[in-house]
Formats: sequence, structure tokens, C-alpha cells
Amino acid sequence: MSKIIAITDFDAPELDIYARLSEVQLLRIYEPGSGIFIAESPKVIERALDVGCQPISFLVEDKQIETQAKALLERCETVPVYTASFDVLTRLTGFALTRGMLCAMHRPKRPTVEEVCAYARRIAVLEDVVNPTNVGAIFRSAAALNMDAVLLTPACSDPLYRRAIRVSMGTVFQIPWTYLDEQDRKKHLLHELGFKTVAMALRDDSIGIDDPQLKKEEKLAVILGTEGDGLAASTIENCDYTVRIPMTHGVDSLNVAAASAVAFWELGR
Repeated sequence: MSKIIAITDFDAPELDIYARLSEVQLLRIYEPGSGIFIAESPKVIERALDVGCQPISFLVEDKQIETQAKALLERCETVPVYTASFDVLTRLTGFALTRGMLCAMHRPKRPTVEEVCAYARRIAVLEDVVNPTNVGAIFRSAAALNMDAVLLTPACSDPLYRRAIRVSMGTVFQIPWTYLDEQDRKKHLLHELGFKTVAMALRDDSIGIDDPQLKKEEKLAVILGTEGDGLAASTIENCDYTVRIPMTHGVDSLNVAAASAVAFWELGR
């Protein structure tokens, strides 16, 4: 049975990772090694454990110990479990816990672009998407709609931020991902790996997303841009295709997460 520890002191140092450290501080806590992330809700924690993420501790609402949390805690018998009432945990963390459970975990080693793309036919590339909610939603769509991997530029919100993980419903642990840095982009690494690149952009010279040629491509990288300005002009110029989603009623654009779902559905089939 896990070691159950009732919370009696908000200032206990072992609670810092839940109460006082920002997500950036958690990311950098072991530099130059990997940091820590916080997984929220039983389903998300389960998916993280299933792919081998190593737990540090749990923060669990007391009434969940013998209910929703029970099976997960039985998988992690040596991991400390800090517990209190829902109200106490909300005051400690500053937010209401989804289904009454958090887990601090060691970040897994990040793979290379080559490793992530080794067996992929369809991948998503996110350029400077800074909202963690959008990043999480895009991951969920990518996992559900036949994307084999996700690449992100360094300016993107971290897929292992708590909110991004929660919005993704833990699919950030089910679909391979890593960062595509500026050096990789300058040497056109995706082209070297055999991908034709698709810029999702609102331009007059765009082709329709249902263009038959796109379906014929063996390997496609679907590139989506930042929430405000979309893709950089240089990114569009370096892509093999510029593609837009046809719209009606005078609507000129979709939120990047919504656009990703449409693009993945059409191009991932």
C-alpha cells in the first residue's frame, strides 16, 4: 500500500512542487537534466504511467483514496501520497483539482526529430503556438485523426504544462513528439526525411485541402501557425504546398486548434 501522508503543514518542502514552483521552475529544476511535470486527473496519470513516466509523489483528495485513485496508487506502492480535503487542496494549489488528483512526475527523455519521424507518414508541425489550451487540443486531434507525430518550434507552449496535458486528455503521452529547432529548419530536415510540407495559410494562391495531389503524397508534414499572425512568410515560401480550408458565411479563419482537426481529418485519411 502506498504511504498515505495527511497534509498538516502547507509550508512542507515536499509540497513545493504543487504549491510554490511555477511550471517553468519545474521544467528547469534539474538542469541540465530533465525536469518535472504535473499530471492532473486519473485518466491522464494512467496514460503517463502506461508509457513509463516515473512518479515522484501524488496529491490526492482524501475521499478519492479508496475510489478513483485506488487502482493508480496500487500501481505505485512506494510513492508517497499527500492527502487532504478538496477545499484544503484547492487552497494549497490555487486551483480546483480535476477529479481530485495530481501526480508529479519526472520528464521523460526527449527523442530526436529523426526518431520521432522514423515510421511516420503524416505529422503535425506547430510553429509558435503559445496557448497551452490550443497545444493540448491539437495533440488530442492529432492522436485521434491519424497523425503519427507532432513537432513543435521552441517558442510553442510546452506540451507537458499541466493545462496542455489536461486538455489533451493525456494524448501527449500517446503520440510521439519533440522540438524542431532553427538549425533543423534551416537545413530543411523534413525534406531530407522525405516529407512534403503543407503550410496551412489564408492566401490567394492556396489549393483546397481536398486537392487529390495531397492524398497521393507518401509523407506529409502539416504546418500550423501561431494564434495571431499564422505562419511566418518564410515558412510558407519554403513549403511544397499552401493549403486553405474552404469556409462559408463570410468566416475567414478558424482557431488553430479547430483548423488542426479539419486538416488532420482530411489529410490523415
